[in-house]
Amino acid sequence: MIGRIAGTILHRAMDHVLIDVRGVGYIVHVSSRTASSLPPVGEAVALYTDLLVREDLLQLFGFPTLLEKEWHRLLTSVQGIGAKASLAIIGTLGADGLGRAIALGDWSAVKAAPGVGPKLAQRVVMELKEKAPSVMAMGGALTVDLSPSDAVPEPAAKPRPAAPAAAPSHTAEALSALTNLGYNPTEAAGAVARASDDPEATDTAKLIRTALRLLAPKD
Repeated sequence: MIGRIAGTILHRAMDHVLIDVRGVGYIVHVSSRTASSLPPVGEAVALYTDLLVREDLLQLFGFPTLLEKEWHRLLTSVQGIGAKASLAIIGTLGADGLGRAIALGDWSAVKAAPGVGPKLAQRVVMELKEKAPSVMAMGGALTVDLSPSDAVPEPAAKPRPAAPAAAPSHTAEALSALTNLGYNPTEAAGAVARASDDPEATDTAKLIRTALRLLAPKD
């Protein structure tokens, strides 16, 4: 299993990237969102990957974070969702948007992805609603970092320093706090997703307080 790939970009397209790894070029399929965020040709890049193995086909799919990779693995576990549809959904919503849509049961947001019809979107929400909280709790900290040995720069070139990993998202921290307080993960995820719409919930503490109000028993 190829779980990560790092090297120099030789070619970029809207749905894939060609990465040179010490003289070997790997075609890695990516979402449109990921493609637009990649550095230019000639620069170093690192992606987490998922390898699709069929009798007559080997394909690599790339993700800038472990969070997106986990969503891809969950999405492709749903009947009718292949790798192409998964990338379309992730590219349309992003990891945070997908988690929010599933937590709220908002299948219409999933349906906005190209090639995804209403029945398939509903199936995604129904089948992943119980699994979504554990992925949402991963947050955004699991990004790929480049190491000095990942790319082979030109002799006179200086390697690009690795960008620092992103801090865990407010959503992930709030969800973790609520589940630690004993709330059902699915209910907690829905409350955090609704609370994120509140313009006052600008940090983790405020997000938790807003979510707790939503979870409080109604008279």
